[in-house]
Amino acid sequence: MLYQLYETQRALMSPFAEFSAASSKLYSHPLSPFAHIPMADRVSAGLDLMHRLSKEYEKPEFGITSVQVEGIDVAVQQQEPVTKPFCRLLRFKRFSDNPKVLEAMKKHPTVLVVAPLSGHHSTLLRDTVRALLRDHKVFITDWTDARMVNADVGPFHLDDYVAYVQEFIRHIGPEVNVISVCQPTVPVLAAISLLASNGEFTPRTMTMMGGPIDARRSPTAVNNLAMNKSHSWFESNVIYRVPVNYPGAGRRVYPGFLQHSGFVAMNPDRHLSSHYDYFLDLVRGDDDSAEGHREFYDEYNAVLDMPAEYYLDTIKTVFQDFALVNGTWKVNGQLVRPQDIKTTALLTVEGELDDISGAGQTKAAHGLCTGIPKSRQFHYDVIGAGHYGIFSGRRWREKVYPEVRSFIASHQAAPARSTPAKKARGR
Repeated sequence: MLYQLYETQRALMSPFAEFSAASSKLYSHPLSPFAHIPMADRVSAGLDLMHRLSKEYEKPEFGITSVQVEGIDVAVQQQEPVTKPFCRLLRFKRFSDNPKVLEAMKKHPTVLVVAPLSGHHSTLLRDTVRALLRDHKVFITDWTDARMVNADVGPFHLDDYVAYVQEFIRHIGPEVNVISVCQPTVPVLAAISLLASNGEFTPRTMTMMGGPIDARRSPTAVNNLAMNKSHSWFESNVIYRVPVNYPGAGRRVYPGFLQHSGFVAMNPDRHLSSHYDYFLDLVRGDDDSAEGHREFYDEYNAVLDMPAEYYLDTIKTVFQDFALVNGTWKVNGQLVRPQDIKTTALLTVEGELDDISGAGQTKAAHGLCTGIPKSRQFHYDVIGAGHYGIFSGRRWREKVYPEVRSFIASHQAAPARSTPAKKARGR
């Protein structure tokens, strides 16, 4: 019923949102007589803010059409080499007619970025992808909004997530380097562990950033909620069926609007201040700052629904049973054994101020991957960075990315011939 009420409210607000947008332009367009009345700038700014608070936010595009390689602009084309019901594997293919740049790009390492399936779209990692493209061939998982997947397709469990990651790794090949951001650190570690246990090739490197490998360490508000409520409470209180106006009508999901409300409730003062600053920027005519606000919230407010089975599996496996760190997790009947990983180098990254995955949660991967030589294990703490700062924004570009790039570059020899690498700076 809650989902239906939300859809009704959204439908009722849609005309108001459009009216606010049109009225804002009426009070700001230089050819409009209303733009020249007293306080017109404040009226226009207020209406613009009301429009943004009441509008529906669609999934953004990556919008990456070019990138600089070796100081030269090269074209980027988004391709879709693998399509699954709940995910697309995207590749950002770079093109250049400069022989020097083309030769350099051929030698670049290949990276698979596993994006979170935790309420936001994979475009949240746009900054991550844009930076990586300068020195890497880049693939990324693009998870599908569950409300857009026909119910006849069937359920999607955490085990299926692990299987998807394995399939994408096999498709790309043994030269792949895997980067997992936040939620996928757990299923990615499981996927690579199972590949190793079965004697298949494993990635040359795996970089794990801000994820709940061991959610018992420095628990955050997000962890505490998952730990302190029973599994049945989550199933009864946050799982709803998709309304009839979507292709996935009838599918059980954890709605994106609930996840979004939870994130806003964690820092209400910060969001209130941000919107007030946006209003003032509009009044002052500070277009650059206003556009920065729009870009952030266009992404932040665009959410997706998660399959109920996957969400409930994650709550139980990661935050209640701690099955990975306790050595009891089985995927399709096979025990997950991180200690079987032998040749893949490991880098973990944590933000000093991360309020989603607490200090030590990601670093716990080192205690599980005992089969990886210590000379191939690395950790990096990002001073002053929150959760989003480790993969987006200035700290990502200036601090984290150089470490990740150096780590990947130093482990591109075939594992059997690899030598101990120089540890990255700042550890």
